[in-house]
Amino acid sequence: MYNSGNDSKVYVGNLPWSANEDDLYDIFANYGTVTLANVVMDRETGRSRGFGFVTMGTPEEANAAVQSLDGEEIDGRNVRVNLASN
Repeated sequence: MYNSGNDSKVYVGNLPWSANEDDLYDIFANYGTVTLANVVMDRETGRSRGFGFVTMGTPEEANAAVQSLDGEEIDGRNVRVNLASN
């Protein structure tokens, strides 16, 4: 198991530039309850910086999402998905 603590926050990297919070929510909802989905935006340009964070309802749901989505292709890009560091 990837998660030894109570963490349920997941880092999502190498996102397509077109991805938004709704996209992340829809993708991760297949693995449990999504309590927060956030794509990090560049303050100057207003464009995605290519990564974001998703908070799942439980650590088990976060682990399921990491195991299933890491390396998967989303809109032509292989995303990196792992538990976020505190």
